[in-house]
Amino acid sequence: MVDKRLWLCCLLILSIAYAQDDEEDEGNEPSIEKLCENRPADEYFRRSTDGDCREVVRCDFNSDIRGRTRLAAVKCPIGLAFDLDRQTCDWKVNVKNCDNLEKPRKVLPIFKTDEPRCPEGKLMCGNEECIDKELFCNGKAECKDESDENACDVDTDPNRAPDCDPTQCALPDCFCSADGTRIPGALEPSNVPQMITLSFNGAVNVDNIDLYEEIFSGTRLNPNGCQIKGNFFVSHKYTNYSAVQDLHRRGHEIAVFSLTHKEDPNYWSQGSYDDWLAEMAGARLIIERFANITDGSIIGVRAPYLRVGGNKQFEMMTDQFFIYDASITASLGRVPIWPYTLYFRMPHKCNGNAHNCPSRSHPVWEIVMNELDRRDDPTFDESLPGCHMVDSCSNIQTGDQFARLLRHNFNRHFNSNRAPLGLNFHASWLKSKKEFREELIKFIEEMLARNDVYFVTNSQIIQWIQNPTEINSLRDFSEWKEKCDIKGQPYCSLPNSCPLTTRELPGETLRLFTCMECPNNYPWILDPTGDGFSV
Repeated sequence: MVDKRLWLCCLLILSIAYAQDDEEDEGNEPSIEKLCENRPADEYFRRSTDGDCREVVRCDFNSDIRGRTRLAAVKCPIGLAFDLDRQTCDWKVNVKNCDNLEKPRKVLPIFKTDEPRCPEGKLMCGNEECIDKELFCNGKAECKDESDENACDVDTDPNRAPDCDPTQCALPDCFCSADGTRIPGALEPSNVPQMITLSFNGAVNVDNIDLYEEIFSGTRLNPNGCQIKGNFFVSHKYTNYSAVQDLHRRGHEIAVFSLTHKEDPNYWSQGSYDDWLAEMAGARLIIERFANITDGSIIGVRAPYLRVGGNKQFEMMTDQFFIYDASITASLGRVPIWPYTLYFRMPHKCNGNAHNCPSRSHPVWEIVMNELDRRDDPTFDESLPGCHMVDSCSNIQTGDQFARLLRHNFNRHFNSNRAPLGLNFHASWLKSKKEFREELIKFIEEMLARNDVYFVTNSQIIQWIQNPTEINSLRDFSEWKEKCDIKGQPYCSLPNSCPLTTRELPGETLRLFTCMECPNNYPWILDPTGDGFSV
């Protein structure tokens, strides 16, 4: 994923200019009208592959008082290049399409005709061939021109999930609303607890265990007398599984963030069912085995780089009994979105990386990531794009700015529909400055002085939505009492430090910290148990 700070930098220093009119085109270059024919207004393309891969143009259909189309030119900063596939500036080493003039053009199916041209139950391919409707967007090209797989997003998939129907969607199994802002149980906002989640992505190890001990010290209690809880989306490499085991013992939620955490963004966006199965079910298997978590409580998924894997990801989640995903972002809006089930169409635009949201119906909860308002002074500052991770709010450089971000976004949620406020972090950001940690702890303690704010896990959010309970009854809300008392002592005080190798990572020796017995090999994607490859 391109660092959001890099993208914002590009936005600030991209140079924009209009290309010369088509009558000034030189030689045999196609006219602007020809270049822009059937081309989306927001698609950037190159006029030449000469140069340093920094310059692109897009068609501006409304720029000329004489009604002519002109080209708006954009130039990436020095050291960057324009990636046509992702339509963004990136470090030049990451851009692999500098020899291409434009994104590959795909043939689209023909869904709208003046008169029906296909029998009932069939739809038309781009080459006017008719095939069964259910064959569209099934992951296999059935049309000779492959157009049946080229219009498959949330808005165009002919087999997409229907719009929310409250008469067919009832709690506790289903929750939806037309725009995603409706409060479960039709409660008044003043009777709804403001739930806040503290979520951390990545490996759990010596680099961050002290931070988690400081935040979740055991002395900070919700109004019902239970200790505050966090969510940990655990990636495998470098994780200390004895520490994960103890986080679970203390009632925190353990979820999966993939096994390999591969850097190739297309691996996630375009991943097959088997890719997602190996990554997420494999990661869960490793955690269950080496952190000795045997209660079936690992039920959540977050996609690396928030690269949602479309229907394949959610089909895998359904088959493997994952209950929720926490990867889809909702753009910053006036009123935040409540978590929802995916039986019906998602109630907001598919925002974020690669736009590969699930289009079909799935029995999975989405703990949507509402973007945070990053503005220093929301009453005065001009509008800025929101940020889904706290550490992607690149303008937050001081403790005072972080404090204002926390309180402003709390008020945005609390004073509207009280949708859960998600604070998502990479631990390294909080550790980068002592003042960030101090301000977070100060904010937590300030919130806990109230009687209407709870720091909960994602599973506890779902439990509350399934059984909406007013603030004055929450002290006896049994679902939130299940992990209230921390029982026992850490499973081991001195975990095994297992130096291991695997044929999948030649040349690497990695240490696996676990209270359990050391495996034969370092667990990896083809051998998640570490017992060795099966023949």
